[in-house]
Amino acid sequence: MTAIPVDVADFVDTHELADALRVLQERGPDVTVLAGGTDVMVQYLRGDIRPRILLHVRRLAELKGMEFGARTTIGALTTHWELATDARVLRAHPALAEAAATVGGRQTQNVGTIAGNVVNASPAADLLPALMVGDAVVELTSAVGRRRLSISDFIVGRRSTLRRPDELVTGFSLEPLPSMTAETYLKLGRRRAMEVAIVGLAVRLALTADGRVTDARIAVCSVGPRPFRAHQAEEPLIGSRLEEDAIREAGERLRQAAAPIDDLRATAAYRWRVLPPLLERAISTCHERWVASQDIEVDHGTSTVGQRGRERSRRASAPDPPGRAP
Repeated sequence: MTAIPVDVADFVDTHELADALRVLQERGPDVTVLAGGTDVMVQYLRGDIRPRILLHVRRLAELKGMEFGARTTIGALTTHWELATDARVLRAHPALAEAAATVGGRQTQNVGTIAGNVVNASPAADLLPALMVGDAVVELTSAVGRRRLSISDFIVGRRSTLRRPDELVTGFSLEPLPSMTAETYLKLGRRRAMEVAIVGLAVRLALTADGRVTDARIAVCSVGPRPFRAHQAEEPLIGSRLEEDAIREAGERLRQAAAPIDDLRATAAYRWRVLPPLLERAISTCHERWVASQDIEVDHGTSTVGQRGRERSRRASAPDPPGRAP
């Protein structure tokens, strides 16, 4: 049985944002922020962290709620369950809703927060690819002011961010899904729940009425020290009608951008192997959703995301077991 550490000097339960910011201003380097605790408490009990002060922010009303407009604003304490089940999120940010639905089980989703998932900065963080394709911005607040950073700039490495010791992540803003656009998040794991991603992939595609791609965004997790936007993999898709050559080139560039490792869940070779078919499956899903939203007929003979593409995507969804290199 794991012994519970007893060397926490203080537990501060705040009810007002100003009080939390004052604690961070005075004792920032000694403080570990605690919200849902699904990551912090695991790391604490494992002995990975030894906080001098646990700052409990769960009661801060200023960090709760969502607003939908030209950009969506999401409070830092919004839970995975809220993201996965709110009808407004499902419409405006389907990839984010899908990613939140894959985080842990129901218990974790009920208490784990969007800010906790982001600030923990795990290489396998499910929400980060979805936030990246949504052009998300992180809001950081301190006793002396407020600043905003793009999500891609905010995450600088494994469990490393640009949050300063006196700052608290108070919310996020992101671009809702425009018309003529579709997105998805796909997660490859050994099972459907309570599983860390072997590979996580988010794709957002904007298309014209004749099916030509005007914007492509691809982001991945679990294939490098941090989740990232794969800009080079996006380039072959822009201007294409999702022809086979364009999708193949995008998949190859995504492989080249990845830097996976061997771990208990899968080998690096396996992760490299599944990236192209997983990308093709995500592109196919986006295309099908775009067609459904436009209620139009599509000439499948000019695009690999027709019947042949869907058949390949179904095969890609069931690759060889992790750990078996090609």
